[in-house]
Amino acid sequence: MKRTIICFIIIELIAISCLAETQKDLRNPQEKLVTANNDFGFRLFSELTKNKPLDNIFISPQSITFALTMTYNGAVGETKEAMAKTLGIKDVALNQLNEANLALNSKLKSADPKVTLNITNSLWGKAGIEFKPDFLERNKKFYDAKITALNFADPKAANVINNWVKEKTNNKITEIIGQNDIDPIYTMLYLINAVYFKGKWQIEFKKAKTQERTFTLLNNKKKVVPMMSQSGNYSYLKGDKFQAISLPYGQGKVSMYIFLPDENSNLNEFLKTLNEKDWSNWMMQFRYMNGNIFLPRFKLEYEKSLKEILKSLGMEMAFNPDSADFSDMLFSPPALYINEVKHKTFVEVNEEGTEAAAVTSVTVEATSYQQPRKFTMIVDRPFFCAIRDNETGSILFMGAITEPK
Repeated sequence: MKRTIICFIIIELIAISCLAETQKDLRNPQEKLVTANNDFGFRLFSELTKNKPLDNIFISPQSITFALTMTYNGAVGETKEAMAKTLGIKDVALNQLNEANLALNSKLKSADPKVTLNITNSLWGKAGIEFKPDFLERNKKFYDAKITALNFADPKAANVINNWVKEKTNNKITEIIGQNDIDPIYTMLYLINAVYFKGKWQIEFKKAKTQERTFTLLNNKKKVVPMMSQSGNYSYLKGDKFQAISLPYGQGKVSMYIFLPDENSNLNEFLKTLNEKDWSNWMMQFRYMNGNIFLPRFKLEYEKSLKEILKSLGMEMAFNPDSADFSDMLFSPPALYINEVKHKTFVEVNEEGTEAAAVTSVTVEATSYQQPRKFTMIVDRPFFCAIRDNETGSILFMGAITEPK
């Protein structure tokens, strides 16, 4: 029997710039959720970098986990167990998970006057289809989703959804789906999360100090790039074969973390050992220190299907039309399964701050080291970066920048 397609789309648009670094013990469900989300993000990132050592890669773990968690709300039985194992939430009850996401969403919002942060959700169901009230209520209660019945046979259906997207992302993302992407018979549902976040560096880089410098690629080729620079007191870490710096936005609640492998190492070696445990240890070892930072301006777009990677991480059953069980979404028939998960991001780092966007679509068819007294960090070779909410510990974005463009 041919199974029905459900489409879930998560859009996350972020223009970054904000916020005071704090460290917390993981004791409540929301903090445990953050650890699980970050761990999943690192495992996913590891798979993405395995076969693409020379490519720029930039993802939003927060966007991906939100998309999959909302999908998880309709999963049942072994499909639910497989998704829970992949996401690292198998010991968390569904209601507790949703409550933790609600609390996390609330804490991610910023009161910084220099920062704009809007988080919105919507659910677009096929007109005439009766979805289970509990499934709709969970999305409305915990994710504040706007629920709309839409005629998917109408040629204007895609425009209706895209117009909502444009409004919620301040016109930064103008089209998520085309009308040809909607199957008027088998498409049952689109669920969209949009996040718009914009701010500035806590200390902006002076444009007059930006100069062209040489950047050495992984293949040892040289490239001239615009390199920003500034000096001051920064949260800094000298680790084993790398150095790292935290560059805060706005009042300091959110920072960009730059990890630069030493010259006798490289980005690929660093990424092989990157995991949540080491990350958590590193976060506790940063100390304020005077130094100099040289950072290239860069701008990139990234797009990737996550279907095969999620299968390899344990979610294969959810993609199998013969065994997937999402019967908590709607009354059967029809039966549902995930057909595709796509992720697309955009990031730009310049003297004023950072702007980043992420779209995730789910289609349901440290060791301590002695610190130097002063540092100089010249990011003139491939590096790892992450944008982290320091209050919750959530990693909003992470990337491997092999060639600034």
